[in-house]
Amino acid sequence: MNIPHRPSIHLHPIAAACALLAATLAGNAWAQETATAAAPAPTAQEAAPTATPAAQEAAPAAPAITSVVVAGIRRGIEDAISVKKNSDSIVEAISAEDIGKLPDASIAESIARLPGVTAQRTAGRAQAISIRGMSPDFSTALLNGREQVSTGDSRGVEFDQYPAELLSGVTIYKTPDGALVGQGLAGTADMLTVRPLDFGKRTIALNARKTKSGVGLEQEGDGTRSSASYIDQFANRTIGIALGAARLKDNGAATTRFSSWGAGTLDYNGATVNVPYNGVEGWTQQQTDSRDGAMAVLQFRPNRDFNSTLDLFYSKYKHAGMRHGWQAGLNDWWIAADSQNEAPGQLSNAVLNGNDVVSGTFNNVHAIVANVGDKAVETSKSAGWKTTARLGQDWSATLDLSYNKATRKEDIVEAYAGTAGNGTVGAFDSVNFVAGSQQFTTGFNYSDPNIIRLTDVAGWGGNDTQAAYIKNSQVADQIKAVRLSAKRDLPDGLFFSNVDVGVNLSDRSKRREFREFLGTIKGGGADRFASSAIPNASVGYAGDTGVAILVFDPVAAATSVYDFNEKRNPAIYNKDWIVNEKVSTAFTKLNVDSTLAGIPVRGNVGLQYVRTDQSSSAYSVDSDGGDSDANRPVTNITAGKVYHDVLPSANFGFEFSHQQNVRLAVSKVMARPTLNDLRASNGFGVDTTKNVYSGGGGNPKLDPFRAKAVDISYEKYFDKQGYLAAAAFYKKIDSYIVNITNNDFDFTPYLGQTNIPLPSPIGDFVQPTNGSGGFIKGVELSASIPLNLATQWLDGFGVYANYAYTTSSLNVPDTTDGGSGNMPLPGLSKITAGLTLYYEKNGFSGRVAQRYRSAFVGDIQTSEGDRQATYIKGEKILDLQLGYEFRNGWLKGASLLLQMNNLTNAEFVRYRKVETNIIEQTRYGRTVLLGLNYRM
Repeated sequence: MNIPHRPSIHLHPIAAACALLAATLAGNAWAQETATAAAPAPTAQEAAPTATPAAQEAAPAAPAITSVVVAGIRRGIEDAISVKKNSDSIVEAISAEDIGKLPDASIAESIARLPGVTAQRTAGRAQAISIRGMSPDFSTALLNGREQVSTGDSRGVEFDQYPAELLSGVTIYKTPDGALVGQGLAGTADMLTVRPLDFGKRTIALNARKTKSGVGLEQEGDGTRSSASYIDQFANRTIGIALGAARLKDNGAATTRFSSWGAGTLDYNGATVNVPYNGVEGWTQQQTDSRDGAMAVLQFRPNRDFNSTLDLFYSKYKHAGMRHGWQAGLNDWWIAADSQNEAPGQLSNAVLNGNDVVSGTFNNVHAIVANVGDKAVETSKSAGWKTTARLGQDWSATLDLSYNKATRKEDIVEAYAGTAGNGTVGAFDSVNFVAGSQQFTTGFNYSDPNIIRLTDVAGWGGNDTQAAYIKNSQVADQIKAVRLSAKRDLPDGLFFSNVDVGVNLSDRSKRREFREFLGTIKGGGADRFASSAIPNASVGYAGDTGVAILVFDPVAAATSVYDFNEKRNPAIYNKDWIVNEKVSTAFTKLNVDSTLAGIPVRGNVGLQYVRTDQSSSAYSVDSDGGDSDANRPVTNITAGKVYHDVLPSANFGFEFSHQQNVRLAVSKVMARPTLNDLRASNGFGVDTTKNVYSGGGGNPKLDPFRAKAVDISYEKYFDKQGYLAAAAFYKKIDSYIVNITNNDFDFTPYLGQTNIPLPSPIGDFVQPTNGSGGFIKGVELSASIPLNLATQWLDGFGVYANYAYTTSSLNVPDTTDGGSGNMPLPGLSKITAGLTLYYEKNGFSGRVAQRYRSAFVGDIQTSEGDRQATYIKGEKILDLQLGYEFRNGWLKGASLLLQMNNLTNAEFVRYRKVETNIIEQTRYGRTVLLGLNYRM
């Protein structure tokens, strides 16, 4: 009789070691579910082995795959592993599980899971991406190999503008090659859309999701997400078309934010004591977001010698928000004793622990109840037409035309309320506080309409009355580019297999404009103490402070309560600028597919010659001339610079036995200055203490960031199911940019406008300036392991993980709010990590993922509309996803999805210099998503 053998748990030694290592790491080589189906999304290099690396399609494509063997989470993972394994550069990749099935709201969420890649949250969502510890301005974003512009003030692309459902994959190039145009100093992110002729048949996918946001907060939000994709082939598979549309609608939760003006000191009973707050703010904010995205691809491939593809991409993001808050200056010692509106705070009833005040009362508090309405529209349009043709047996040529434009328009209305007097300043309050608590008790009831009225509370307008304020801003950024390249196959037997040569010409222009308006109470004229009742007010709370306040819609009341007049001020003039860049790049790349000492080697050796012609037009403002801010002398100025760079690069991948690869890359890289730094805007006046001119502004004559880079990577693959990788990199910084004071600045070009002559035109000017020296270095570990490699008992389970440690010798001048001395390199988190555990079998799927980044210097938008560097505390974001796919019966093709993001309700925390000196805490709550997907 045959007795069935019970399977035993047997661990292959290598598999066991791999599983153990993966489990002890902290992240993933992440291959999320983006948006392909029958064939993995080609990377910028894979898509065109006969063309250039940032290319999506090229010469003859392989026959279409007509069946799917692997699907679901495993498919996305294996496709991403294939991209990483087959690339000639050191890359990370996201590839698709299925058409439009990526659960992340934007591609930024997916990119943030990759090794050495991090994201900064804005309004609770991932937006700005940092690669290898450098700020977003040092990375370049491409769409199908074409450089993208941004809706922000500088170069860093807002990745949340790109719906994940419309993309088929992303490749992060950590090392460049000669043909990768638009490469960044830190890395390059190439977002990809589908190629319809890579699919074996017509494909239709529909997705619908219902969301609940702010779970765990007092007032939750809700929303929907939906998408549709259509892919088809015609004319005997010579014509392909792909269409996609995605819509996001989110009625956001009421999030709360607590801000402190930092800790301080004061004299109390003859001793210097430490107080926990110089001032405080509590805010409640609710925002409605909607995003409409669309993409279209038309591909024509009549034979293996000709391929032409037209790409169109569109995204429109609308934000409309209301926030209300309570702002109170407490230890505001900087206020002059004779101020018309305020008085320096006075401490009483203090309870001390040594020299630290643990509780007490601040008197002379003139608090503000603020209601703010904010509306913004961001639009991105991209078009590209690429044609590749084979010219004879050995030659092929490619022509790529592209255009990308991004715009942003934002309108902000601020209304202020407080105690109002009759021709005099309103009454002052007393505020009780406890150190470490966000709760405050006040003497006044800020929700009493008999006490709190619309008025100029703080005198922020200086000599002008400012009972309300309007800020209108616009950004327009566009780039036009043409790329012409050729490739020649070389005879067999040579070390180099083929050569690419080409030229890329791009023309970029970015414009920023601001208009601002002062509001006065109707009928009050210039009377700064005029006041009005608050129309249609209700009662709300100022964040988590416990202070009840009057809440109303300032946008609706703007024309009925206020008269507005445009404010003209040197600071506003300096917000307007235009920056133009014309970049000409000639490149060549020799591709390697040979052996060296019997070891198979792939890679490339390349060279780029880059000519950059940069210029800026803006205003120069004499801030001391004239008799008021409204008529300061203003001059239009234009300045710029032309510079040249030669950028060599080499990538070699050595293929050893047992699917082991060792990669070595060396390169010289550069990143052009941020567009805000390149602005020609400046303002100057007279430093009366030194009797010299002094001022500050941008610098259109900056050189770029330049560096020399060395990368090495070891990768062990388990077919296409899993891998282990360890990488190290070193970047020697030859040129960087910092803000410093130039004590020998020649003001001669600007003095024609001034009416304040001084003996010498030489003075002090603060501006971005090139520095030199320093390094950035780091190590990265990553793994993707299906646990059936260890034992079949764990079939369906898997882990992907990553860990990165990055350091830099660069310390730049601290430009944070209230900062002094030096600060770390912006964007640098010393430690980033992630860990994802998943299960997928018999239609069931689930995964839990956590990503982590340590503290870093990021940036925020200030109330003046400018970008401000700030310290951001480290954070862990935990997500959960569960799903089921129907594989039989009449529901075949349908799948259900349940996802929960930010499970631990991780706060967004900003601080001043040291992590205990917290200046902002924002809670966004959890997000729950329930979705239905259908594919046919």
